[in-house]
Amino acid sequence: MVGAEPMSSVDVLKDLRTMWRKGIPTYGPFVQLNAPGICEIFGHAGFDYCIIDLEHGVIHVDTAENMVRAANAAGIVPIIRVAFNRKELISQALNVGASGVHIPHISTREEAEEAVWASKFFPLGGRGVCPFVRAARYSADKTIYYNKANTETIVIVTIEGTEGIDNLEKILQVKGVDVVFVGPYDLSQSLGVPGQVTHQKVIDKVREICELSKKAGVAVGLFVETPEAAEEWVKQGVLYCCLDVDAAILLKASMSYVNQVREVAAASGAVR
Repeated sequence: MVGAEPMSSVDVLKDLRTMWRKGIPTYGPFVQLNAPGICEIFGHAGFDYCIIDLEHGVIHVDTAENMVRAANAAGIVPIIRVAFNRKELISQALNVGASGVHIPHISTREEAEEAVWASKFFPLGGRGVCPFVRAARYSADKTIYYNKANTETIVIVTIEGTEGIDNLEKILQVKGVDVVFVGPYDLSQSLGVPGQVTHQKVIDKVREICELSKKAGVAVGLFVETPEAAEEWVKQGVLYCCLDVDAAILLKASMSYVNQVREVAAASGAVR
C-alpha cells in the first residue's frame, strides 16, 4: 500500500521477545564471513535471527549495514556483536539498523549498566542522537524513532570468565538487559572442569542460571555447535540458542555433500 509504514527490524524483534516471555527457544548462527547473502540464506532457511560478528569476523561496519539489509529482506532478525563494550561501537551497530546488540566482555554490574546506557536514548541512556541514519529511515521516522528504539532495541550481554559468573545476580538486576549470554567454556573453567562443557557441574550451573534469569525476566543465551547440544541446553532453560558459526555450517554441509557424491559414485562404479 502506497504510504504505508514498512515493517522495520525493530518491529520483527517483538516476536522474539514474545517467544522468550512464553518460554519458547529461538535459534540463530553467528555470521563471520563478510557476505550479506549469508544472512539472506539463513533467513530463507528459517533461523530466527543471525548474529553479525564484528568481534571475531573480518567485517567492516559498511558491510554490516548491507548484511542488516539482507537480513531484513529475508525476514530474519539482525543482531550485531560489537568488538568491545564501547559507546561508539554500539551506536554504529544500532544506527545501521541492527535490531539488537550483542556486547562482549561484561564482568560486573557497572559494565552491564554501561552497555545499556550506550544502547538507549535519553532518559534511559546516553546513545548519540542522529536522525539521519538508516535505523531512523534517514529522518523519515525522527519523530517516533527514539521512543521506539528505547522500547524495542534488545541488549545482550556476554558474561565473561569467573568474575562475570560470580557477579551474575548483580548483572541480572540491571534494567534494560534482555539476555545474558554465557560462554560454556568460560563457565566450565570457572567451575574447575575446563573444557568439559557437558560435565554435570556445568549442566547444573546452567540450570541455576536459567532459574535466576527467569525470575529476573531475562533470557539466557548459550553457544552450541550441534543440534543435539542445542536440544540438551534448551531442556535446561536456554532461550537464546546461538547455533554454530556460518563458516562451520558451510564446512560441515560441504563435507557431507562431497561424501554423498563419492558414495553415489562408488556405488555406481564411477570411482575416480
